[in-house]
Amino acid sequence: MMGDNPALPVMPDRPTLADFFRLRLAQDRFTALHLIHSARRARDLDLGDTVVTACLLHDIAVGGLLRSHHGHWGAQLVAPYVSEEIAWAIRQHEILRFFPDPAVGYDYPDAYNAFFGPDYRPPGHVRRAYRDVRAHRWYMTARLITLNDVYTFDFDPAEEIDISEFEDTLGRCFRQPREGLGFDGSPVAHMWRTMIWPNNFL
Repeated sequence: MMGDNPALPVMPDRPTLADFFRLRLAQDRFTALHLIHSARRARDLDLGDTVVTACLLHDIAVGGLLRSHHGHWGAQLVAPYVSEEIAWAIRQHEILRFFPDPAVGYDYPDAYNAFFGPDYRPPGHVRRAYRDVRAHRWYMTARLITLNDVYTFDFDPAEEIDISEFEDTLGRCFRQPREGLGFDGSPVAHMWRTMIWPNNFL
């Protein structure tokens, strides 16, 4: 098919979320393994299906599409297939990363001092968004993503990328379209198709 990248594995006709993890997100091994370990940590802490699923998907846009505003892009990508709470939490976790919450043991990440500098102050729109997020009824869902986000970077990069251990959770929390992701006519189908054929020029 025109635009197929021979360096990328061919996707099945009706791709599932697991197919995207194995055949597309795996191209960015760091992000894919980070998502798996984040979800695993949330599961081990018995935080429930909603948080585990949100952790598994929170950086999906980084591995698949976009880095800047990745929470917003990721939430949009999965919104037709998950609960409103999961999509909202994924969208807001990028805001909460910059703001400590000592009550739950979340400190400002040391890595951010290296990334942005010790005197960095988030832009005004981020600070304003934080005030709204902090007062929201699902604040803790988004906060738990950040809590399970920062501490999940210590893993073997040769580890197999396999989300089968989350099959039951995803069965309860992710509505896999019968036609396959990218072919169900949803408002975000084009985003999934972009990941299938990232080099199509039309």
